[in-house]
Amino acid sequence: MGRADLKRRVHFSFSRASSLRLLAAAFLLGALSQPMATFADSDPGALDLSSADLSSTDPAIATTDASLTSATDVLPLPAPTASLTPTASSTPTVSTVPSVVADHQYGMNVFIWNHPETTGRDLGTVKQAGFGWQKTLFAWREIEGPAKGVYNWTEADRVAKATSAAGLKLLVRIDFEPDWARADHAHNGRPDNLQDYADFVQAVANRYKPGSPYGQVDAIEIWNEPNLQREWGEPISPQSAANYVQMVKLADRAIKSVSPSTLVVTAGLSPTGWSDDTARPDDQFLGWMFDAGLSGNYDVLGLHGNSQVSDPTAAPGSIAGLSDGSFYFRRIEQLRQIQVAKGDANKPIWLLEFGWTADGVHPAYAWFAVSETQKAQNLLAAFQYARANWPWLGTMFVWTLPDPSWTPDREEFWWAIANPDGSPRPALSAILAAAQAKQLPA
Repeated sequence: MGRADLKRRVHFSFSRASSLRLLAAAFLLGALSQPMATFADSDPGALDLSSADLSSTDPAIATTDASLTSATDVLPLPAPTASLTPTASSTPTVSTVPSVVADHQYGMNVFIWNHPETTGRDLGTVKQAGFGWQKTLFAWREIEGPAKGVYNWTEADRVAKATSAAGLKLLVRIDFEPDWARADHAHNGRPDNLQDYADFVQAVANRYKPGSPYGQVDAIEIWNEPNLQREWGEPISPQSAANYVQMVKLADRAIKSVSPSTLVVTAGLSPTGWSDDTARPDDQFLGWMFDAGLSGNYDVLGLHGNSQVSDPTAAPGSIAGLSDGSFYFRRIEQLRQIQVAKGDANKPIWLLEFGWTADGVHPAYAWFAVSETQKAQNLLAAFQYARANWPWLGTMFVWTLPDPSWTPDREEFWWAIANPDGSPRPALSAILAAAQAKQLPA
């Protein structure tokens, strides 16, 4: 596969996972399309955005916020049944036992691989925001593509060195197997021999361990969304979860053998709200992972926090017609409950991807799109809620700074907090203003 095609197809797992919910929720099209503009303003502890320039500099998105939140203009359907007014709902009780690794930092997903021309700009933006981490995909096939043991470290070295030079920590996601590692050459799927993956992540950890002249990798995410068949390459079941846990076990041992301080992070799970062989709900799959022996074989539990409900403080199930917890930012509390129940309360959770879309172009996303200004308010409210209520939550990675090649015809373009030319959208402006005012919650 060509490198350009790889970027088009693999750099955006976040919103693609959301589309799995749409068959179950199509009747709700438009239900959440209007911004919920009051929840942040009514919070006495909300960050002050009065001094932030929340205007967009991209003509593709600067027309009207209303056009981005009108699902009926895209695909007219019967009037929705969901109400935007939360109803009474029990709030999950979550452990308040913090972990020494839950350092309450922030990070951004970035797309600097094969983009040396924008690397300094984007890493500078992460630094200016007061964030300490960036997350980048190291596609396995891009580094060990020709054959086992044949490496091309050129681009990985450049990314790692640039990140270290910027004073940032680096989380790398590693998946997308080379053709030699899987007989059917799936677009993305576990290798036929899990040890091949363990050997590769060991090579990464060894090359980029502390003190390396090539830069430093501080944490490695073991694969991505293994509860989706298109990401894992086999029907999703308790057995596939066990296979994933075996991958984690092998990777953990391999990484720690050469770099004990490199953190092993489990793959972010897709909050699908869907259950068949192609995809299983994140809560069900997480339970299967613990049942298969996950405990003791990881440092950080990785989760994804994309949500269709605009208000990040809304309790799961509190909006009529949206009973499934996967629609909510606070789904993370339900997943934490599983972790605690399985005896791992001392392990932190990281949000590896979370955000909101302003996509009024693609019907699959327009039904839950918010305005760019609302996106800004949602992100800041999510920071506040998480830091006030989740002491066990470590680094929160915002989705996303964009790939400079993205255009408005791509759905991932609309999740970004900046424009492809680097100019800020309201969300980035709000984050930068909060950082300058020292208002990001610790």
